[in-house]
Amino acid sequence: MNTADLGLPVAVPSTALFTDQYELTMLQAALRSGTADRHSVFEVFTRRLPEGRRYGVVGGTGRVLDAVENFRFDETILGFLRERDILDEPTLQWLADFRFRGDIWGYPEGEVYFPGSPLVRVEGTFAEAVLLETVILSILNHDSAVAAAASRMSVAAGGRPLMEMGARRTHELSAVAAARAAYVGGFHTTSDLAAGFRYNIPTVGTSAHAFTLLHDTERDAFTAQVESLGSGTTLLVDTFDVTEAVRTAVEVAGPGLGAVRIDSGDLLLIAHRVRQQLDELGATKTKIVVTSDLDEYAIASLAAAPVDAYGVGTQLVTGSGHPTCSMVYKLVARADSEEPGASLRPVAKKSMGAKTSIGGRKWAARRLDEDGVAVAEVIGTGPVPAELADRQLLVPLVSGGKVVAREPLDAARDRHIAARAQLPLSATQLSRGEAVLPTEYV
Repeated sequence: MNTADLGLPVAVPSTALFTDQYELTMLQAALRSGTADRHSVFEVFTRRLPEGRRYGVVGGTGRVLDAVENFRFDETILGFLRERDILDEPTLQWLADFRFRGDIWGYPEGEVYFPGSPLVRVEGTFAEAVLLETVILSILNHDSAVAAAASRMSVAAGGRPLMEMGARRTHELSAVAAARAAYVGGFHTTSDLAAGFRYNIPTVGTSAHAFTLLHDTERDAFTAQVESLGSGTTLLVDTFDVTEAVRTAVEVAGPGLGAVRIDSGDLLLIAHRVRQQLDELGATKTKIVVTSDLDEYAIASLAAAPVDAYGVGTQLVTGSGHPTCSMVYKLVARADSEEPGASLRPVAKKSMGAKTSIGGRKWAARRLDEDGVAVAEVIGTGPVPAELADRQLLVPLVSGGKVVAREPLDAARDRHIAARAQLPLSATQLSRGEAVLPTEYV
């Protein structure tokens, strides 16, 4: 069964309270002042990439669409708001019938982005658009951070398979979202069964050290696992002595042993020794899997090692040191009145510091050179130049309140691989640097 198209969050009946209180109090005040129905345009963007990152990765778009569809105020939620005296009765009555009926445009999931990129554009009345701020940012900031880390690890792995295994290192629902984002960013499998069920991501897993310690001998543990899972299983060989464990593993499973896993020690040295030993024992096709607190730098350091696959947990689900992308959701244009067809006025906060933003509904396109390599992220508020017309990045996601862009997760994954391949080669360097593309405003 593929549940990826159900449009349902995991164990969450409504997303309406995944918000900050001031979204609702702004709604109440706007309803009272008569400005709630003014047509408004909000945009999601980040002013800068995390330090040292060359590009960002859009992650979580599909989850945003689910969240918008499930943003409903049922009687239980309304009762909570009423009991806390958070809102007045007219506002509660307005929320009882709430459905987002506006339009959402955005960079498709898996696309890369840069400072200033208008990643999502939400259009509708002020009342309906302002309510979505927190939940949209919550999803995009988390999922894009994990997707970016996954992308860097994928580059470092050089095509070797990557397993996501960070469920025990984060909140149980965040773990599902992280596994999804990691898959978009280039990972191949996950250990999290909820992610496998919800998003049809391939799942993996065999045994931990506890299984070895449960048995009287390591041989007994290996025998039990092979008898249960077959000789193609992966045996964990670093509970006691690696050399002895590898010898026992091949004796128990035979030369057709699927893989051995190393979870501690000097991975570079041990991998070389284990490969030599496996070959000498005739297990020339047995693969070597390494885990143990890996990040993109550790993976890159193992590029010359005889490693066949990597398992990554903590560093992946925490964005490899950057757990958020610092995305913001800003009002960039609004109508002068509630009248249909009222002209839009660009608006922007003025700031003495680094929190500046640019008003106006924006488009975005990526300029390529004659070889098809990206050279600039171009953003504007006026007409789109003819030479960029077929390079525009924003696509319709929601039209008139109806989701129009739901897609299989593999489509986002494939899109990311293609988008990353179009960037200058320096984008794949793990050394610290600025964004690989400049942002041009026209």
